[in-house]
Amino acid sequence: MFENSIKAFKEAYNVIPGGVDSPVRAFSSVGGTPPFIDRGEGAYLFDIDGNKYIDYVQSWGPLIFGHCDRDIENAVLDRVKKGLSFGAPTNVETELAKEIVSLFDTIDKVRFVSSGTEAVMSALRLARGFSGKDDIVKFAGCYHGHSDSLLVQAGSGAVTFGSPSSPGVPEDLTKHTLLATYNDLDSVKKCFEDSDNIACIIIEPIAGNMGLVPANEKFLEGLRELCDKNGALLIFDEVMSGFRATLTGAQGITKVKPDIVTLGKVIGGGMPVGAFGARSEIMSYLSPEGPVYQAGTLSGNPVAMSAGLASLKKLKSNPSIYVDLGAKAKRLMQGFQAAADAEEIPFITDVRGSMFGFFFSANEVKDFTDAQNSDTEAFAKFHQEMLKRGVYLACSAYETGFISTVTTDEDIENTIIAAYEAMRSLRD
Repeated sequence: MFENSIKAFKEAYNVIPGGVDSPVRAFSSVGGTPPFIDRGEGAYLFDIDGNKYIDYVQSWGPLIFGHCDRDIENAVLDRVKKGLSFGAPTNVETELAKEIVSLFDTIDKVRFVSSGTEAVMSALRLARGFSGKDDIVKFAGCYHGHSDSLLVQAGSGAVTFGSPSSPGVPEDLTKHTLLATYNDLDSVKKCFEDSDNIACIIIEPIAGNMGLVPANEKFLEGLRELCDKNGALLIFDEVMSGFRATLTGAQGITKVKPDIVTLGKVIGGGMPVGAFGARSEIMSYLSPEGPVYQAGTLSGNPVAMSAGLASLKKLKSNPSIYVDLGAKAKRLMQGFQAAADAEEIPFITDVRGSMFGFFFSANEVKDFTDAQNSDTEAFAKFHQEMLKRGVYLACSAYETGFISTVTTDEDIENTIIAAYEAMRSLRD
């Protein structure tokens, strides 16, 4: 069933560390061999062994219109014919920036980079430069990329691979990172008691890297108040949730307004893109207008900008898409819950727009500790059983799933049927 993938994985292992270019892809936390993908088509993936999967990873979020969307594909092909990269300004950067600015009342200007990690790293530097302070507050289980100061109790692959603070990250850097507990305002207040040098709080307002764990509204309100009181900035990391949870991400759900927003994934339409934006007062500190330096040879790459522009225009012209996506995600999770209940397996779910998550747990998951206390062994077995049945789920208990516009009702029903069979297998 996976003969060619097993061979390909062994070959890759000889020339790529762990055989993969991003650790979680190695399937270490769920067991087995990762399928090597040949192509994607709509809501489906096809591996090099000819297996077909209903894809609920969608490249970890960007592909809200599924694989090989014709409009995005045509936009990329048209742009490629004009050249891949120039290292010079193009109009398409401004067009995409205008689309983003028009949707967020917290963003006057935006700068594009090549990844979510780069966007967050740059946003932190800007926050420090603007505030004149050094320390940052982050939350256990929130993953903001792999830059040094943020690899402290990160979620997702950083948990799976066992080093909450990765070797190679100097203590001189991480000493400026203060760790708080998600959805626990008292832990954040303690950080401000311990330091009068806090530049910012950075948070995933809809955490997607300890599983799907949304922030409580009162908690977010408390963060805003603490920032205002102490002269710190509030950064929403919406690399994952931006244009996914709603057209304006978490800001379409919460009334709390951040000072800086980081974006990625959907704004690239499948191409490598990140961005960070804020009001003009803050962005004016960024070079060449201000003293905070940030640069990138491939930032604003015209091919990536064209893919993102096509993606955002489609979303903006038809916001009802999110109603359909949300309904499908809820139906899927209701089906998973019913399948678990039928076998009396402790199980909980959550949905935010086209994002969904589940834990093998009887208790509400509100922070990283709760997520770690879920049954990850049951998740691994469930993942294996679902993969056998042609369902491609995120290969970590600390990740989030995604619905695409091309995921059909039949796909949902077939996935639920597979879930019943997989839960029965777990009980047996």
